[in-house]
Amino acid sequence: MDYQHRVIPFYMAHPTPYFMKEEDSVLRDLEYLQQMYPEQAKMLQVRVAGILDKMDYEGSLLYDEYPDKWQLYRLGDSVVEILKREDMEKEESERTSPEKWEWIRDMVQLVLYYEIYKRRHGNRRGFLKF
Repeated sequence: MDYQHRVIPFYMAHPTPYFMKEEDSVLRDLEYLQQMYPEQAKMLQVRVAGILDKMDYEGSLLYDEYPDKWQLYRLGDSVVEILKREDMEKEESERTSPEKWEWIRDMVQLVLYYEIYKRRHGNRRGFLKF
């Protein structure tokens, strides 16, 4: 075979763009760091991920180009209300104290935004992925 005059298909001539490789490495780094969360944060992340699984469909607010801040805040509040209901089912000695709920509300918002970011950029929906 004559290798000097071999034609290369167009898709082999241009390797994967650098920005796509960089984005994949960023997601791997984020997932690795997520494994180091404290136990309380891991529990919140699992609950938030479960709720977002139900909202993960085409046309969801998760994939809006500019998600509405108020809707995301309300979604975080609904997660906190679910957590409060679950907390009320526990015994009196295991319940979370009322002054800690403000801190938990802030933590839920942070985990919620992280999970939305991961879903928007982790799925293979093309270059922009939303």
